[in-house]
Amino acid sequence: MDYTFEKGQFTEAQLEEAIIALFEQQEYTYVHGESIHRKYEDILLLDDLRAYMQARYAKDGLSEVELQKIINRLQLIPASPLYSGNRETFWLINEGFDLVRDDPSKVALHIDYIDFDNPKNNFFKVVNQYSVQGERLRRPDLLVFINGIPIAICEFKSAINEDTTVFDAWEQITIRYNRDIPKLMKYCFLSVISDGANTKMGSIFTPYAYYYAWNKANDQDKVSNGISSLFTMVAGAFAKDRVIQLLRDFVFYPDDSKKSEAIVCRYPQFFAAGKMLANIKKHLRPAGDGKGGTYFGATGCGKTYTMLFLSRMIALRDPDTFNNPTIVIIVDREDLDTQTAELFATATKFLHESDVRSIESRADMAKTLGDRPSGGVYITSIQKFCEKTGLLSERSNIICISDEAHRTQTGVGAKLKKTDKGVFTTYGFAKYLRDSFPNATYCGFTGTPVDETIAVFGDVVDSYTMKESSDDGITVRISYEPRLARVILSDEQAKEIQKYYDRCAEQGSTQEQIEESQRAMAQMRAILGHPDRLEKLAADIVLHYEALCAEKPEIVQKAMIVCSDRAVAFRLLQEILAVRPDWGEKRRAEDESALTEEQLDKLMPLPKINLVATQGANDEKDLFEACGTKEYRKMLDRQFKNNNSNFKIAVVVDMWITGFDVPSLAVMYIDKPLQKHTLIQTISRVNRVFDGKDKGLVVDYIGIKNDMLEAVKKYGSAQESPVDELNITLGIFRNHLAMIDELLVGFNATKFYVGEPLERLTCLNMAAEYVQSNKEMETRFMGLSRRLKSAYTICFPSGELTDIETAKAQFYLAIRSIIYKQTKGDAPDAEIMNRVVEEMVRNAIACTGIENIVDENKSVDLFSDEFIAELDAVKMPITKFNALLKLLRKAISSYGRTNKVKAQEFDERLRSVVDAYNSRDKLVFTSEVVADFVNDLSDQLLQILKDLQEDKTSFEKLGISFEEKAFYDILVKVRDDHGFPYADEKCLILAKKIKELVDDKAQFADWSTRDDIKNQLNMELTVLLYQNGYPPEWDEEVFEKVMEQAENFKRYADQ
Repeated sequence: MDYTFEKGQFTEAQLEEAIIALFEQQEYTYVHGESIHRKYEDILLLDDLRAYMQARYAKDGLSEVELQKIINRLQLIPASPLYSGNRETFWLINEGFDLVRDDPSKVALHIDYIDFDNPKNNFFKVVNQYSVQGERLRRPDLLVFINGIPIAICEFKSAINEDTTVFDAWEQITIRYNRDIPKLMKYCFLSVISDGANTKMGSIFTPYAYYYAWNKANDQDKVSNGISSLFTMVAGAFAKDRVIQLLRDFVFYPDDSKKSEAIVCRYPQFFAAGKMLANIKKHLRPAGDGKGGTYFGATGCGKTYTMLFLSRMIALRDPDTFNNPTIVIIVDREDLDTQTAELFATATKFLHESDVRSIESRADMAKTLGDRPSGGVYITSIQKFCEKTGLLSERSNIICISDEAHRTQTGVGAKLKKTDKGVFTTYGFAKYLRDSFPNATYCGFTGTPVDETIAVFGDVVDSYTMKESSDDGITVRISYEPRLARVILSDEQAKEIQKYYDRCAEQGSTQEQIEESQRAMAQMRAILGHPDRLEKLAADIVLHYEALCAEKPEIVQKAMIVCSDRAVAFRLLQEILAVRPDWGEKRRAEDESALTEEQLDKLMPLPKINLVATQGANDEKDLFEACGTKEYRKMLDRQFKNNNSNFKIAVVVDMWITGFDVPSLAVMYIDKPLQKHTLIQTISRVNRVFDGKDKGLVVDYIGIKNDMLEAVKKYGSAQESPVDELNITLGIFRNHLAMIDELLVGFNATKFYVGEPLERLTCLNMAAEYVQSNKEMETRFMGLSRRLKSAYTICFPSGELTDIETAKAQFYLAIRSIIYKQTKGDAPDAEIMNRVVEEMVRNAIACTGIENIVDENKSVDLFSDEFIAELDAVKMPITKFNALLKLLRKAISSYGRTNKVKAQEFDERLRSVVDAYNSRDKLVFTSEVVADFVNDLSDQLLQILKDLQEDKTSFEKLGISFEEKAFYDILVKVRDDHGFPYADEKCLILAKKIKELVDDKAQFADWSTRDDIKNQLNMELTVLLYQNGYPPEWDEEVFEKVMEQAENFKRYADQ
């Protein structure tokens, strides 16, 4: 069975209790699922739903028939396909419906399933262990109910087991539950996964990489990570008024999504939208100055969705103030126009506005906006406003939201004139925009605010920096790699230049001066476009990119090369094709055979590398044709964003380096002088989250380091092998335990050992913070606890540790695990780690030879010939024994879920082998003798594995199900233990009847806790045994074992 020591350990069940306590602090009512009298197929808490409806519509006198209509309207939405069912259910709950009254004389009554305006009028509950029957019986860890509707699902994993992560919880919800219990999942709009140290939220359709923590309970709070993020998730996203707000305005289902997609806002988006709304109302014309404010959000943090959430609230939340407003989204360039327009065009239902579209031309703009009295959401580029546009509307209920409000939107082609009266913009697109809508209110969204932004749109209302975005995992970290000297000259020349720089350094030149010199040399136009340099640059880019792709061959990694001008870009493209001619061959995909016809239909035959630039009037023919038309560039845009396309590398100058979002873009090669906000915008192209991507790489060929540091400052503010000798290891363990005791002498850990689950969780959090209070202590603690962990792994199974030693060790290792996850990120989660870690893992596997075998995240056939052969290849006897021991314990534990009696028999056999193994230190033999001894034990374990497999499949030979086999084994065991005659054939018949009897009683969720149902089962079982001639003196023993087995089935049916 499971030999994991429980005392002193913070288990998954205790994490669940702690989270329930947090919900209770938010005044939720807690109910244990098994105490609710219901059938497993019943999803809604109908008593709550009825009570809410009767209270909400007490004055309207709902009849029982009308009440049932309301319930049926919700229940009868099909759960399959799940996405459409979930979306339809969401909109019904979000918007309600008009109930046609039974009495024809009464007008239709609008029904809301949730009272969004008065949160306290709703019924809030958290329920754990709520079993649901679908394709299989499943039991989610926790459900959040509002008015009897399970709007959120939560799944937990152990906080202190480094091998178990929230990724396992995500798989359980998005794969297992979505597949097996869609009748429940159609109601679940929010999904929370947690292991205590990491708590994240998304929808039940959200890819794992896009689940995010809710790191602030309130906007003014400091960001919390680790265990604290669990507290802020519950307080910040599930406080009664907050969860109501989220469900009302911050969950987005596209109108006609081509994929299963539901967007749940992140905490910075939630706070930003709320603060911007309040500021817009404050500055709204005619009473205000029309400066709705500036939102400073890191590039890649989801500003477009923040604009969408804000637009919904402007349109719906305060009709008296906004009076059915017209919302105009102003973008800076064509690619942004397309990107933003695509999102808003799918949001007509979300925005409650049928007229949501892009403005195609200046004539279209004049016609659409000229005489419109109200309403409408329009996306247009700033360039469409010109001197001829003139006045379009003097209405004050026009809200202009500017995306990327740092370039033309503050006035390109004009200067900002600063006087003692303020800042004025003249003769730019922005001026013409304001001439067109003189009474509108303007707000700006930007990742790089400049002084002009503040002057035009007003003060920064809210901000979310690059560092915060990276720390929260909303964007990936950006890695910088300078490769300046490597490509300018030959190796010999480069060495000579480097020697010169070294001499300069010896003579007193600063590093900054040397880098300035290098950069100045590289920026000379003659050098940038020199044929020899371009030849070397091309070769270096090719080798670098191929090496990058070879590290992660299964991950799409697109690249962008930024050049100083179009002529240089075109020549560099030719040099690269000279090195790799096959990159110029047109294909739809690198491997078309791996794609479906539907996928191939979306692809155009293209070279692997393409130039993306506008045509110049005086371009040479080859360059002119390479640039292509506007339609051609739009096609390139679509293809580059398609991860299946053969188009992997874009050579650009000005296009695509700002406001262009391709998550699979992994590397940016920069060979162009860039500064300030343009530099930040450019390098931020690689920071988008993408499956398998742990960082974005910026390769610098020109020397932008200092400019980058200035821009970032402004805009972003292995385990050791255990020692086998037990006595030596015990000494190491106790020595390190004492050293950690001394290190943490100033911390009171009493609450961890004797407190309630929530107190223990809080104590763990405080301990982790205490250890991290200074770097020296943290470094020392992590070093000591690493060795403690290695020693503990060996010492614990021996039984030599006292209860106090075990409890202390598990406390310290829990702290270690939490700090490890906080400081190292969620490394165990990552599908593919970075190159260094991959190398370490490969070395570890080569050393141990068992990593593939004991990976519990994979489904392993424990009894296959391949498995035995792989195990035989393991040369180290103790390693081999431990691998088998781990797997056999897991196999017996798993079998115990379906056949408790037989599992106990195998468990006893395993214990005898383990006892022999644990006494091996008493052998005073050579290492060869010890190896033979352990190998013999391994053979015994293999035999137990084989016997277990035979027993697991024996029900097939008997012609019964595995559940009936479990009851059959009970009857046979009781018979054999007491020595009375009763034929095997009769046991088979009786086992089938017992299975039918138990199934009849177990159809209700609370059967195992209801004495009346258990008494009825006992009585009917006694009658059944008597009718079939089974000796009556053993009735009670049979009943107890049948009950144990039936409850066992129930407990593990959803796993």
